[in-house]
Formats: sequence, C-alpha cells, structure tokens
Amino acid sequence: MSINLQNRREFLNLTSKGVAALTLSSLINSASGKSPYIPTRHHAAKAKSVIFLYMSGGVSHVDSFDPKPLLREMHGQPMPVDVERTQFDQVGNIMGSFWDHKKYGQSGIEMTNLFPNIAEHADEMAVIRSLTANFSEHAQGNFFIHSGFPFLGHPSAGAWVNYGLGTENKNLPGYVVLQSEHSGTPHGGVSIFGNAFLPATNGGSIFNVSGSRAVPNIQPAMLDHEQRKALEIIKTLDAGFAQRTAAKDAVMASIENAETAYLMQQAVPELTDISEEPQSLLDEYGVHDPVWYKSEYARQCLMARRLVERGVRFVELSCCPFEKGVQKANPWDQHNKIEIGHGAMASQVDKPIAALLTDLKNRGLIDETLVVFTGEFGRNPFAQGIGRDHNPQGFSAWMAGGGTSGGTVYGATDELGYYATENVSNIYELWATVLHLLGVNHEKLTFQHGGRNLRLTDVHGKVWSDIIA
Repeated sequence: MSINLQNRREFLNLTSKGVAALTLSSLINSASGKSPYIPTRHHAAKAKSVIFLYMSGGVSHVDSFDPKPLLREMHGQPMPVDVERTQFDQVGNIMGSFWDHKKYGQSGIEMTNLFPNIAEHADEMAVIRSLTANFSEHAQGNFFIHSGFPFLGHPSAGAWVNYGLGTENKNLPGYVVLQSEHSGTPHGGVSIFGNAFLPATNGGSIFNVSGSRAVPNIQPAMLDHEQRKALEIIKTLDAGFAQRTAAKDAVMASIENAETAYLMQQAVPELTDISEEPQSLLDEYGVHDPVWYKSEYARQCLMARRLVERGVRFVELSCCPFEKGVQKANPWDQHNKIEIGHGAMASQVDKPIAALLTDLKNRGLIDETLVVFTGEFGRNPFAQGIGRDHNPQGFSAWMAGGGTSGGTVYGATDELGYYATENVSNIYELWATVLHLLGVNHEKLTFQHGGRNLRLTDVHGKVWSDIIA
C-alpha cells in the first residue's frame, strides 16, 4: 500500500490502530491563544511524583483514621448537636464503630484496625483529620476533590501537575489513571481526569492493567517505517493547519499526543510486563490473590510503583467494587451494612497499599514520591440503617513520603467526629501542599482562560507547613 495515496482522514484512521487512541481523546479541548507554558519549579522540590489513592464513595473517618470512643459510649442515643442536611435525610441515632482502635507506631497515632497493614506505617504517615468539602453528592464531590470546582470544565490536579512540571519520560504520558477489569470511573465520568482548557497533552491517560494490553490498539497495524512516515505527513498537515487557526496550541498539542502515542508502543508493553518481578514481591502486594478484587487492586499498586520509577508525574488508582458490577463508580459508599462493605473494601486496598509504601521505601523512592489517600468526603457518626450517610463537614486523609513529616496528625474533628474543629482545612490546602512539595507555588501555577488567570486552588489555599519535614 502506498502511503502517498492516503488522505489525512485515512491516515488518522490507519495510525490510530497502532497508537494509544486514549491520548488522542481531547485534541481540541484546549483551544487557547496562550503561549505554551515552560515547566518551572519555584523552589526546591521534595517530591518528583504523586501517587493518588482515590477512595471513591467516601471512607468513614470515624471507622478508620479518626476513631471516636465516645460513639460507642453513646451508641443508640440521639445526636446532641445540630445535624446538617444529609444526602438522603435519614438521620438515625449515634452508631458506634464496628472496629477497635489503638495507638500505632512510635508516634502513637490512634487508628482503628480497619486498615491493619497501613496502620503499621503510622510513623511514615501525616494524617489530616480536619478536611472539609463543599458538596455532599458524589459527582460534585469528585469534581471538587479533583479540580477544585464542582462541575466539568476545569483541569484535574493530575493535569495541573503535568502542565506545571512537564514529563521526565517522553515515552509515557505524564498523568496516568490506572483501572482494572472490574473497576469503574467515579461519578462525573472521565472528565474528572481531564485537561479541560489546558493543552491536551496534560490530560489523564487511562491504563487498564488487568489484561495483556493496558491500552487498546497499542500494537501497530503497520510496519514502523510506514507508520513513522504517516505520522510525519500528518504532522506536516497539522502544522500547516495550525498556522491558519485560532486554536494553534490545541493543534500543536494533538501533534505532541500523536508522538507520545507512537512512543508508547514500546514503553507500555515493557511497563506492564511484570514477569521479572520477584515472586516474593508479587506475594507481598497480593497480585495473585484468589480474591479477584484484591488481586486487581494489588496489580494497580505495583504498576503505580513501576510508573513513578519511570518518571511519570501523577498516577491515580481506582478501587474495584467488592461485588462485580455493583457500585463500580462509588464502591466505598455504604449507606447500609457498612461493616460488610467497608470491611471488604479495606481488605481490598490495605495489603497492596502497605506493600507499595514498603516497596517505595526499599527502592529509595519514598522520599521523592508523595502518596496521597482520600475520598470525596467522610461519613456521619450517626446511623442510616446499619450504615452511614455522607459527611463533608469533617473527614480524614493522609500523605506519606515526598517530604512529609511522618508520624504527625494535623487538625481534628469534634468528639463525635462530625465537624472539623481544629485547623479546619479544605481541598485547596491539600493541593497547595502537594504542589509545594513538588516545588511549585500554587498561586503562580496559572493558565489564562476566559479572561482570568485560573489555577487549581482557585483563589484559596495555604500550605500545610506543619506536616512538611
């Protein structure tokens, strides 16, 4: 077949069969007259990469990282304080935790035994107990946590990090979202991973790590020299078009995406081939665990380490439901039977995350890799059936590595775990701190769009200096 006989549309169709089409999904979403940003660090960085452990659905903080003994003492009694409207307005009486708690590590951080393996890393963790969110509904909450805004049209934190720092590996995307065969995308859809008005090269690329091909169409359908020639012709055509359109930056970003997709043909198969990993390490993660949701999440955790090891800036993981096909978008959302649901979800992520922290430490990567654990909100101290409704008034997150001070606790909720009361925090402060640890001033990382210099932290945010080593 002669390449010269093909028109541009046929070229795109042909070459997309041999490259990662996912990286081409938002080619014209970033139309802007702004000149390309030069990746810049504003101060010395403590971290190079971020691993974002997102617990979609909302982990109960009072059953995990912010235990409240008073809940058991007052079990069955009415709430003694005013109760805000909840998602379903089914307010029951106080419900004690199903999990016991104790102090962990030399630091003596109190946690429940919901996450027994993670808790053993207490001295490496900075636990934030005073997060608040502005929204109690999943889709709005997911957008808000990811982008600082409750609706689509704004870049995710991963896209901002990718935009602000650039890539260390030209063969892989700077922002990767890991999924599994049975995991889902949180409510709000793939836009929560999007680049919005930032150049298209910054959006999240979804890798499904369950099968042999993490990215569809990753194997080329044509010889390398033919594909290279086709891409060069497309590049020439697009570059010419870019000079005639107001969306020049978007077109140039599409060219860069095509180049990255081409290079991924070699990098992704090597990345996902774990045959050389020691069996002892695979067992530590639980990659071959007979329980499917444990093994799927374990593979994501292992792949997260392999990605940051290769210079990927931002990696987000996706939880699986504990029942196939049920609550794929929000598997931590237990409004009823929380003992069963949270118990199963914790057993899915606890061992792999603990193994990830150990693996990063053993490889000398923990100091340059920031691990962040959170959901979109917490859960109420009172019952809804035998579960808990959403609570954005106060909940917990934690960070480890990447320049954080391990064995620390920042902020607090009241004695019932309902309202944040000490060092009341928000998601803007979380991302301001993440960017600071990466060497970026959150107030200076901006993009002009719609007549404004927009940023991840909007007009808010301060750095949690108390948790920085």
